[in-house]
Amino acid sequence: MGSQIDIIKDDAAPTIPEVTTYKVVDLFSGGGGMSYGFHAHDHFEVIGAADAQLGKPSSPKGSLACNSTYEANIGVSPVEVDLGTVDPQMLMQSMGVTGPIDVLSACPPCTGFSRTNAKNHLSDDKRNSLVRRTIVFVDAFQPKIVVMENARELLQGRWAHHFEILQKDLEARGYTVHAENHFLNKFGLPQVRERALVIAVAPGNDLRTLEDAWSGLSLSAEATTVRRALAGLPAIKAGETHPDDEAHAAPSFHSAATLGRLQKIPHGGGSWRDLLTVPGGSDYLTPAMIKSVEKNDFGSFPDVYGRMAWDRAAPTIKRECAHVGNGRYSHPTEDRLCSVRELGILNGFPRSYKFEGTSLSNKYRHIGDAVPPLISYQLASVCHWILTGRRPSIPDLILPGTHLRPEDIRETDLRLTQDQKDAGQPVHEFAAA
Repeated sequence: MGSQIDIIKDDAAPTIPEVTTYKVVDLFSGGGGMSYGFHAHDHFEVIGAADAQLGKPSSPKGSLACNSTYEANIGVSPVEVDLGTVDPQMLMQSMGVTGPIDVLSACPPCTGFSRTNAKNHLSDDKRNSLVRRTIVFVDAFQPKIVVMENARELLQGRWAHHFEILQKDLEARGYTVHAENHFLNKFGLPQVRERALVIAVAPGNDLRTLEDAWSGLSLSAEATTVRRALAGLPAIKAGETHPDDEAHAAPSFHSAATLGRLQKIPHGGGSWRDLLTVPGGSDYLTPAMIKSVEKNDFGSFPDVYGRMAWDRAAPTIKRECAHVGNGRYSHPTEDRLCSVRELGILNGFPRSYKFEGTSLSNKYRHIGDAVPPLISYQLASVCHWILTGRRPSIPDLILPGTHLRPEDIRETDLRLTQDQKDAGQPVHEFAAA
């Protein structure tokens, strides 16, 4: 079959003059991943945030301690509150926010949707209802734009009805809603991370998406590799903190067996399955590994204790990334877990980002839970396009302090030149299969 060319045109009216800094509120703000992208953008100000700081439903209040990381980087102190029960008007008062805002970010926990949690195949986690409850905050804050990021199952999983309800409620209020799953390495993240991205715009605003911003652009293959992302970081050992960067720290091993197991795994992408063939490797097989071998059923299990590969993107960095036995989180060549700084970089945080608190495990969770700031900066540029009519340039897609460089992104023949755009021709066109 041939391809069909879709053409998207801006309105003939001139772009809206820049008259103000646009206001952003972040719900479920975590360690600041979504907020930081807007905070780093010249035309947005984060004026309020809220998070309950719960590691899991059974955790004591404030146990995740993410609000200190948020405040250290954004300069706003989040309201510690249960967003499942708080009255929206009371929340606005607590934030000191009055009147409509420009952008509302609402990124409820994804744990209850994710396919990697076996419980989710059987029961609907009560936290999933926070997705559809977003509408009460929309009614209170009256944003021009709503953004949401979550696990891919938000849109196609067993419990996708929570988002379907929210979408219907938004559309009933006149919002235009776009929701799609994306592999975020497509947008320059050095990690294979599949996530649902949602953008909803109020009446009077033209919908734009991250895919629109990248239409007519190509990304170099080396831009999303672990090697590029971690280039220049000094070597450390397990249990060490680098003296020049307190986030460049990795936990010590709980046992000699764990260290011995990792030492046997080949550099540059090896996994525990290699223990079956390397000399002495079988001595380090765990009972679970032995059972997997006997059944010849590995599933995603080979990733545990695995090393990252230098010349590929990192695997998905999940919230429980603080142990080598939880996934492919080991350094490509050093015998340790990747440091907080390294996993932060691989999840799109700038190298200067501060991870606060006394618990190293919590710092890893702040990273695994986060919307990658490299992506939220691009979302901020898309929101700026929606609000002003000004399409993002290549520099508008590159969060300062991250690994991505302007030369990594090239215009293709599909992207019109600035002269053509200024002459009133279509803003861009792209092929749809």
